[in-house]
Amino acid sequence: MASTLPGIDTLGELDGKRVVVRADLNVPLDGSTITDDGRIRASLPTLNRLLDSGAKVVVLAHLGRPKGKADPAYSLAPVADRLGELLGRPVEFATDLDGVPDAAVVLVENVRYDAKETSKDPAERAELADRFAALGDVYVNDAFGAVHRSHASVDELARALPSAAGDLVRREVEVLEALTEDPRRPFAVVLGGSKVSDKLAVIESLLPNVDRLLVGGGMCFTFLAAQGLDVGGSLLEADQVDACRRFLETGKVTLPVDVIVADKIDANAETAVVDVDSIPADRMGLDIGPKSVELFASRLADAQTVFWNGPMGVFEIEVFASGTRGVAEAVAELADALTVVGGGDSAAAIRALGIGEDRFSHISTGGGASLEFLEGRILPGLSALTES
Repeated sequence: MASTLPGIDTLGELDGKRVVVRADLNVPLDGSTITDDGRIRASLPTLNRLLDSGAKVVVLAHLGRPKGKADPAYSLAPVADRLGELLGRPVEFATDLDGVPDAAVVLVENVRYDAKETSKDPAERAELADRFAALGDVYVNDAFGAVHRSHASVDELARALPSAAGDLVRREVEVLEALTEDPRRPFAVVLGGSKVSDKLAVIESLLPNVDRLLVGGGMCFTFLAAQGLDVGGSLLEADQVDACRRFLETGKVTLPVDVIVADKIDANAETAVVDVDSIPADRMGLDIGPKSVELFASRLADAQTVFWNGPMGVFEIEVFASGTRGVAEAVAELADALTVVGGGDSAAAIRALGIGEDRFSHISTGGGASLEFLEGRILPGLSALTES
């Protein structure tokens, strides 16, 4: 698909034109403080390319889920300030579509303040897209984290203006195609996170093509239950046990052999390392243990392609972060392999744990979008660009 996506160079001469850019600036905030600016940094290459070409840019983005109405908690104002710092130039902030100034860089307030952005009615989305289209001459979608959404600023806008994929979107697609079309082997996938149900479709899609599937995080306990083990108070999806049992029958799945347990999710909780067949009834598993980290590292040691999505434990709390850190380090050590981190919590964990992003081949900006791509789904934002 990457070869069929129109790139910025297909838009012709941009000097003096206004380019409407859909960026993914959905960053975590603590009040008005940005706690992880990774997505803002990821938007810089495309924005700088457009600015260097002499274009003016009007940036559209969302933050959180304000439910179709203005909410100060979801304002992009702090993002405008940080974007200006990173670009090294002023970024004007437009609070509504009627007040967009004629400046080199403008960031428009949260597109999800308007309910039409996410409306189920295509006519409503198209109406808002026409208002967005009036802001510029051409459109560039560089928001990979939103391409799996059928939203006004994502797919409808691509049909309202001459359109192209930004450099970030093209790179994301190229990397994900490398995982699905002809991966170098051995091909290992590491999955974590809370629930099997969240990853069921991607497991179904990837398992026939992978050599090894390593499962950690909260989802591992449903797999362990499928082996007949008692998982105590750990997260368990009883309705997914049969699916896990079917996956285990492939012989490709590696599970933890020990876990870190506690009676509560708390930095001051009393913890213990136990084998997976000895989880106390009154404790829950909140991270994989040290023997599991060694096991996972050994299964990754000769891998030539690795896709990792989902932390191994509750990494936000230090006492439950060692599993995620250990697996991240094991992946980062594979200097000659294609190592892809599938966005979301995995990318956040790498930055939070201070592991250099340059030690991985690619860190996706879209966890949900990357998973849906690997599931083989049609992503509306990409389809609209191809059709345009």
